[in-house]
Amino acid sequence: MRADVLVVGGGLGGVAAALAAARAGRSVILTEEFDWLGGQLTSQAVPPDEHSWIEQFGATASYRALRTGVRDYYRRHYPLTERSRAWGDLNPGAGWVSRLCHEPRVAVAVIESMLAPYRGSGRLTVLQPYRPVAAETDGDRVVGVTVAHRDRDDDRIDLVAPYVLDATETGELLPLSGTEYVTGFEAQTETGEPSAPAQAQPMNMQAVSVCFALDHVDGDHTIDRPAGYDFWRDYKPDFWGDRLLSWRSPNPRTLEILERSFTPNPDDDPLLVNADQRLNAGDGNLWTFRRIAARRNFTEGTYASDITLVNWPMIDYFEGPVIDVPNASWHLSKARELSFSVLYWLQTEAPRPDGGTGFPGLRLRGDITGSRDGLAQAPYIRESRRIRAEYTVVEQDLSLAVRGEHGAVNYPDSVGVGMYRIDLHPSTGGDNYIDVGSCPFEIPLGALIPQRMENLLPAGKNIGTTHVTNGSYRLHPVEWNVGEVAGLLADFCLARGESPRAVRNTPRLLADFQDRVTAAGVELRWPQIAGY
Repeated sequence: MRADVLVVGGGLGGVAAALAAARAGRSVILTEEFDWLGGQLTSQAVPPDEHSWIEQFGATASYRALRTGVRDYYRRHYPLTERSRAWGDLNPGAGWVSRLCHEPRVAVAVIESMLAPYRGSGRLTVLQPYRPVAAETDGDRVVGVTVAHRDRDDDRIDLVAPYVLDATETGELLPLSGTEYVTGFEAQTETGEPSAPAQAQPMNMQAVSVCFALDHVDGDHTIDRPAGYDFWRDYKPDFWGDRLLSWRSPNPRTLEILERSFTPNPDDDPLLVNADQRLNAGDGNLWTFRRIAARRNFTEGTYASDITLVNWPMIDYFEGPVIDVPNASWHLSKARELSFSVLYWLQTEAPRPDGGTGFPGLRLRGDITGSRDGLAQAPYIRESRRIRAEYTVVEQDLSLAVRGEHGAVNYPDSVGVGMYRIDLHPSTGGDNYIDVGSCPFEIPLGALIPQRMENLLPAGKNIGTTHVTNGSYRLHPVEWNVGEVAGLLADFCLARGESPRAVRNTPRLLADFQDRVTAAGVELRWPQIAGY
């Protein structure tokens, strides 16, 4: 199969890339390994992690359309109370992590509706569920990618396009194509970063998490005891301050050991939830932290319970990396075992406020995550392989402690903006949280240009960041922005007959491309605001 642009990976970056290229008139092939497009927002079941100004600025126009589409979907199809229907910044789940917490399936519907005109016209072909298994190169160019059906390995398709975008969650095309990349921690001698170690630690990567959805209703919904439950129940990481399966864990920002609360179905007012992480991390009551359906937003009797999304500290799996190791699938299976063990602990042994133990009324909602075993379809991957780029974003580019009132570095080749604290979860090297204040930052085009390859572009978390700065650049709106720009860049290069490298390094071409990006609704600079 042939197209102008091949996008491998249908997460948020891949969807944004395919949408941008198709809107520009290009023929596009988009592949995705899992049953839902949308990646961390859908198949990984992670409600949006967004900055405090997301309702005003700091995102692309198409990302805003996605968010508006989610709210419109609820208003059209869900029995909201009149008060919630009139809520301009409707937060269906009234979760504290984001101003827009919602059920994953709604995002799937909105994404499909955004892509529908291009699928209908034949401009966009979606191959699902397919995963990349091989790449053919000619010198510094990728000339073809082979994908295999997830469930039938002998069902393979060869794909050819002038531009190939890697939007996979772990940068799968980088090793397949021989593209130079890094993993894990870079050395401080290489990056100069205050938070980096003295020596590189390529196998030291952030934890992965297998999320799941819960409600709390009458009856006993306790699952079978997981095979590895005894191990996880007794597991006590050195830096955790207690067993992993407990209400106690480090505060990511201070590393102080805190005890979190857990109260299913509090009778709270959704409209009073102020999801602003400048003011409150929101994880005090884990039930409301990532709640995706607040029953009081809907007419009485619609929901028997709130629905909450479990992406909590105790499901972080940091026993081993899942990238560039021969036993990656084993580690992923253990990560799923950990999540089931957390659920079983919640149902049977978790301390309750009344002095008892266990919440047998907790019910696993696999129908919400669209999976057979009840967990999310895909693991939440925080850290990908990352290209060796023409420009690598380092901690001192955006650290609030380093930059202060000067704000993040202004890149002459900016192609977007983002904001999030440098938020690194415990890692496979035994590190605790690393959480550093950040300035609102820009996305340099140089971070999307591989040092050698000419027609392969990153379109997700695989851009030129470090282990440290990935902690800010990995979130939903930034991944979308990166993917959208990669799609626009492929179109621009096809139209001009120029290479991505030439676009970045030729002032006239760069100015023209930045005009093109701006016209598409991508913000290149922040207004004068302070970080947190």
